[in-house]
Amino acid sequence: MGKYFGTDGFRGEANVTLTVEHAYRVGRFIGWYYSAQKGSKCRVVIGKDTRRSSYMFEYALVAGLTASGADVYLLHVTTTPSISYVVRTEEDFDCGIMISASHNPYYDNGIKLINARGEKMDEETILKIEAYLDGDLASLGVEGEDLPYAVREEIGCTIDYAAGRNRYIGYLISLATRSYRGMRVGLDCANGSAWMIAKSVFDALGAKTYVIHAQPDGTNINTNCGSTHIESLQAFVKEKGLDVGFAFDGDADRCLAVDENGNVVDGDLILYIYGRYMKERGKLVNNTVVTTVMSNFGLYKAFDAIGIDYEKTQVGDKYVYENMMQNGHRIGGEQSGHIIFSKYASTGDGILTAIKMMEVILERKTTLSKLAEPVKIYPQLLQNVRVKSKPEAKNDPLVQAAVQEVERDLGSNGRILVRESGTEPVIRVMVEAENQEDCKRYVKRVVDVIRAQGHIVGE
Repeated sequence: MGKYFGTDGFRGEANVTLTVEHAYRVGRFIGWYYSAQKGSKCRVVIGKDTRRSSYMFEYALVAGLTASGADVYLLHVTTTPSISYVVRTEEDFDCGIMISASHNPYYDNGIKLINARGEKMDEETILKIEAYLDGDLASLGVEGEDLPYAVREEIGCTIDYAAGRNRYIGYLISLATRSYRGMRVGLDCANGSAWMIAKSVFDALGAKTYVIHAQPDGTNINTNCGSTHIESLQAFVKEKGLDVGFAFDGDADRCLAVDENGNVVDGDLILYIYGRYMKERGKLVNNTVVTTVMSNFGLYKAFDAIGIDYEKTQVGDKYVYENMMQNGHRIGGEQSGHIIFSKYASTGDGILTAIKMMEVILERKTTLSKLAEPVKIYPQLLQNVRVKSKPEAKNDPLVQAAVQEVERDLGSNGRILVRESGTEPVIRVMVEAENQEDCKRYVKRVVDVIRAQGHIVGE
């Protein structure tokens, strides 16, 4: 991770840690960098979620990009995976930018950068952007006080490109293997990017679609809704007697499901259900599913029972994707609902994930609860601790000693994981054990040491 960019872009509170000046300068660099590389105007795709500040950042990015000579194609309010799809499948786009802070509250925002292959931007380019943000022009080989401005006919222009978003919707519809006619489906759009797209897809496929949290007002994205607050979808599915429900996050690159009984089917269960489905059809390349270290013990036990291999990466869908590309694996993801189907996409895609879950339900002629039934999930407790310095808190010798003590006590009946968040100033303490009381006790033991050592903000 760099100084500004974490595992999922440059993210922070709008106009506090991420300002319009940052956005303008990111645009200035990208427009200059790609135009200089190709010797002609570069082409950049931009999308945004429904946050109030997204429009502000869009205009700042466009100003910077066009001032450096880039032509900018606007998809307007759309999903992160749609940006990836357009950049990847259409000719001559140099990169894509998504303005979103994903599952964060509305007052945060972010700048996600996507390369010409539809993947997250490489670290080398990110470090060059950061050098420019810090005014280090010398390391970029630039003389003078700033990057050169485009002039006359070299100044970039903006193009309304809603057609690109519509092609993405058509692509999603084309991936369904059966009609959804007769299926009653609930969609929680988190008042975010999926608010129009998801319903369009499911309606086109014939489902009886019931939608909640699809009235964005700029400040209600992710507020008590979506994949991070799935309780309302659980209640909605039960109240309406629906066959299944799907909840997305703010930029719709995540999806969690709810079965017909109102139970949550998280990313681990989705990986099991579709991984098993692929294996049964001879489609699970390398017989391997890629997970992160946050996946549940129960998932691995269920994989062992049916003979599926697995790999574990750092937390972050970028690490899952890197592993998949390096080893040729076809499916991977996170417990949080970032699921990557590498045959169809180069990033997590919440609506695509929902389509894939519908495929298994319909092809196997069964319910989501039956598909998830073989997995026994271990109780898990995750506590986010806001700290002054993530490295200092995690590497504190007394904190590490407490973690090792918990590891010894748990033995083979659970595990503890303490890691730095890639997107927030927090340390995440997670324990899995045979019962919830043990989880609480062991998490508290480590958090108490972090507190006693003075690492917690405001204490």
